[in-house]
Amino acid sequence: MSETVADRAALMEQETRLSESPSAVPGTVRPGGRTAKVRRAVLDATEDALATAAFHTLNMDQIAASAGVGKTTVYRRWGSPTGLVADLLHDMAEQSLPAADTGSLPGDLRANAALVHRTLTDPRMGAVFRAVIAAAACDEECARALNGFYRTRLAEWAPVVTRAAARGEVPAGTDALELLRAVSAPLYYRFAITREELTEADAERAVTAALAAASAGAFTGRPGAE
Repeated sequence: MSETVADRAALMEQETRLSESPSAVPGTVRPGGRTAKVRRAVLDATEDALATAAFHTLNMDQIAASAGVGKTTVYRRWGSPTGLVADLLHDMAEQSLPAADTGSLPGDLRANAALVHRTLTDPRMGAVFRAVIAAAACDEECARALNGFYRTRLAEWAPVVTRAAARGEVPAGTDALELLRAVSAPLYYRFAITREELTEADAERAVTAALAAASAGAFTGRPGAE
C-alpha cells in the first residue's frame, strides 16, 4: 500500500518529537536529520502561503497539511503564524547571498542595489516581502524578526564600505550601515510606500545619490569632509 500524506505526517511528527528537547524555543532546531527536514518543509510551505496570500490569512493547519507535518508539531514548535514568519525571516537571512567584492565601491553598491531590485521585483519574493512587511507593521515579534533580518544583511555588506575607505574612495569614518541604507531605502520606499514600478534606473539613481552623499561626508557625521 502506498504511503499517504497522513502516514508521512504521523511518522515525521513521531520522529520529530523524539528528536526535540522539551525546552526547545519554538522554531529552533538541531541541525540535520528529520528535525531539519521538518523545519525546511514547514518554512517552504509558509513561504508558499505568503507568496500567494496576505499574512492575516496564514493558517497553521493549512501550513501543516501543505508541509506533510502533523499539526501538533507545527503548533508546538512555532506557536503562531507570527512564529512561522519570524523563523522564515531567520532562515532567509541565513540563506542570503554573500556580499559582492568587485574591487570598487561603485561596483559593490551596484551589486547591492541590483540584489534588492531583483528580490523586490521577483513575483514570488516580492509578494513574500510585502507580506512580512505588513506583518511587521502590526506585530512586534514579526517586527523584531524583520529588524534582525536586515541587521544580518547590513552586517554582511558592511565590509564593502570598510574596504572602500581603505582605498580612499570614501572619507575615513564613513558609517557603513548608513551608506548601505541610503542605497536600499529609495527602492523600498517605491516598493512598500508609494507602490510604484521599480526599475533598474531607480537602482542606479539610488547608488549615484548614495555615493555622492558619502563623498561629501554625509555618513561621517562631518558633512563636507573629504
